[in-house]
Amino acid sequence: MTRHRTSPSRRTRASFAALGMTAVAALALTGCVAGEDSDGDAADAAGGDASASTAEWSADTLDVDFATYNPLSLIVKDQGFIEDALGDDVTVTWTQSAGSNKANELLRAGAVDVGSTAGSAALLARSNGSPIKTIDIYSQPEWSALVVPGDSAITDVADLKGKTVAATKGTDPYFFLLQALEANGLSPQDVTVQNLQHADGRAALENGSVDAWAGLDPIMAASEAESGTKLLYRNVDFNTYGFLNATESFLDESPDLAQVVVDAYEEARTWAEENPEQTADILAGVASIDPAVATSVLERTHFDVDPVPGDDQRAVLEKVAPILVESGDVASEGAVDDALDSLFDDTYAKAATAS
Repeated sequence: MTRHRTSPSRRTRASFAALGMTAVAALALTGCVAGEDSDGDAADAAGGDASASTAEWSADTLDVDFATYNPLSLIVKDQGFIEDALGDDVTVTWTQSAGSNKANELLRAGAVDVGSTAGSAALLARSNGSPIKTIDIYSQPEWSALVVPGDSAITDVADLKGKTVAATKGTDPYFFLLQALEANGLSPQDVTVQNLQHADGRAALENGSVDAWAGLDPIMAASEAESGTKLLYRNVDFNTYGFLNATESFLDESPDLAQVVVDAYEEARTWAEENPEQTADILAGVASIDPAVATSVLERTHFDVDPVPGDDQRAVLEKVAPILVESGDVASEGAVDDALDSLFDDTYAKAATAS
């Protein structure tokens, strides 16, 4: 596939001006101070060094995740948008997240600077003390549903009472399950939740180890196509948005690199809209699924959303917040309220869309 090249200066340098770039300003200030007590030649040299410093990045490494549930991340990686913007001065390392819970683990451990999760998972992490901020909204997907075998006698959610359901705790499918149970007059205590990673949940459903599975695309779509499983319950309103999160320490130390990542996501959003077939091919290749299955996943994924985290996302999370407390996943309502008030940093998405 031909790589789509972007000039490093087009978005990134403009973003510096938009944000004021604290780190870059600090470098320039250091250069000026060094020149104040020097003779003319030294002052000129210091001035030259200061000018050179403003062209440097705040760090020489950047760690970013990619995930099959986040197709934009696959495009950013495949097309090299971040690498093109940073040039040879910054080494970019990519780490795959198998689910929102794994992305949260990577962020908490400092293994990635930027990671992609569902909105519910980001709220859960922040509520439990993980110092992350949501800096971009990458999609509004219908990526979760309750799934049963094709020949299952279970026909509605109420039939799940007393049954075993596979779900990955700390992810959108898990919170989808809890909301679906509540909406149909059941509680979490009415079912046995088997905590399995998404791919293992599919396997457990298909080999008969569980009665149902809270699925996640693209694994869910592959199960439908390849194994004849069926979606028992769908509700797009129970799917939270795709959140791109960064650690607070990274945002404090490298706002310039954070802006490059968000700019790259906006470039990928446009690229996906202009290249639907290539987007499906990229997803199919990484997820090891048929391109037709990848296409069905993308049909359930909406990229044309406002990337700036704000009221729409908060409204969705406010519905999930009480469930986090009732299920025991968060200790107190106050912790969730504090997380809701502090989770979003809209600076980077606003700068990206402005440029």
